[in-house]
Amino acid sequence: MNREIKVPMPTLERLGTYWKYLNELEDNYVETLSSANIETGTGINAAQFRKDLSYFGEFGRPGIGYNVHDLQKRIAHILKVDKVQPVLLVGAGNLGSALIGYPGLKRFHFHIVGAFDIDDKKIGSKLWDLDVMDVRRIKEANEELEAKIAILTVPPSAAQSVTDRLVDAGIKVILNFAPCALHVPESVLVREVCFIQELTVLSYHLSS
Repeated sequence: MNREIKVPMPTLERLGTYWKYLNELEDNYVETLSSANIETGTGINAAQFRKDLSYFGEFGRPGIGYNVHDLQKRIAHILKVDKVQPVLLVGAGNLGSALIGYPGLKRFHFHIVGAFDIDDKKIGSKLWDLDVMDVRRIKEANEELEAKIAILTVPPSAAQSVTDRLVDAGIKVILNFAPCALHVPESVLVREVCFIQELTVLSYHLSS
């Protein structure tokens, strides 16, 4: 991969879709596939699939297609999910509990290694197999946990102050479920997850 080429975010999003689909194929003992199979399985145009891969070098063999295992491994390496990625979670409420208990995270190499909250009633309690820690201990705890990814499931009133703590603790990317914009340094990436926004889009299509 040429490091001077900036890979578009939609391409990275589609790579995640391909990788998940390839994992499913491996589970079903599928050994090879074509770009047409990718289109059928993911809904993403075959030509778009080939273009997305072209950012990262040559893949597949003419007339044979792609080896499922090899392609899965290469995409996992590109996305840095070929090894376990430790994740911090801040916000030990219902959504946070659901995320920690979701088995798909570990299956795809994301492991929530620390849970934090500001509520004294939750600090010290058990959330699945994790002890909920005081949010003020994030930096101290992450010196040992060494996470670079965080998930934020806190009320909007607390989101920015918690984000500042995460950045200070060495977090580089944040998945934000709080319904507010976060201000971070250029070196930190935030991805927003807004259920209401997605539901309003779906609601619009009901009337179409």
